[in-house]
Amino acid sequence: MLQVEDIQTYYGLSHILFGVSLEVPAGEIVCLLGRNGAGKSTTMKSIMGLVRPRRGAIRFKGSSILGKKPYQIARLGMGYVPDDRRVFADLTVAENLEISARVCGGKSAWDRDRVYAFFPALGHIHDRRAGFLSGGEQQMLTIARALMTNPEFLLLDEPTEGLAPMIVQMLEEQIASLRDRGLTVLLAEQNQKVALRLSDRGYVIDNGAIRYHGTIQELRDNEEIRRKYLLV
Repeated sequence: MLQVEDIQTYYGLSHILFGVSLEVPAGEIVCLLGRNGAGKSTTMKSIMGLVRPRRGAIRFKGSSILGKKPYQIARLGMGYVPDDRRVFADLTVAENLEISARVCGGKSAWDRDRVYAFFPALGHIHDRRAGFLSGGEQQMLTIARALMTNPEFLLLDEPTEGLAPMIVQMLEEQIASLRDRGLTVLLAEQNQKVALRLSDRGYVIDNGAIRYHGTIQELRDNEEIRRKYLLV
């Protein structure tokens, strides 16, 4: 569903990504693992069009999306959950969801009722301003907001960062259920345990370059790679 080939991304004069390539087949959860600052978020932003790579290719469902604006990519069926959440603090939960809604036909389309069934906690606080939510509630809202665009493919950037273990466990279960509902996911994570439990395949990034990729079992078995690139 997604093919990224040899992208070179800069912030001004700073060269951040050095030839990153990866693939995400339809129906899978693929993780992008790396330490803080390794290039995970820049990879996600490059795919979503928030930062344009200077070289390389990005194809979504067989068509090039390199150079397209984020809203154009969203309309093609890609959702994005940023690592810093970026909720609209002065709007209520319901209003955050409403402004993100993209109408999509079919019985499985995401709307507010379906989102509240998926994250029941949000239904109980639908009239609360997002700026007054806890970190876990904001993360649920950010994922729910992305689902309201009715994506086929979801970019999840550090969804468990800074959250309590109970919330992490709940989010892990819900992310797994998204795959069961037909979504394809690229998951950027520092939390190895969560990522390895959720994913079908994995990539390891360090200093802006992919250092390893393989099945999750291969990554589990390769202690040297995990120790070299993932341990803090």
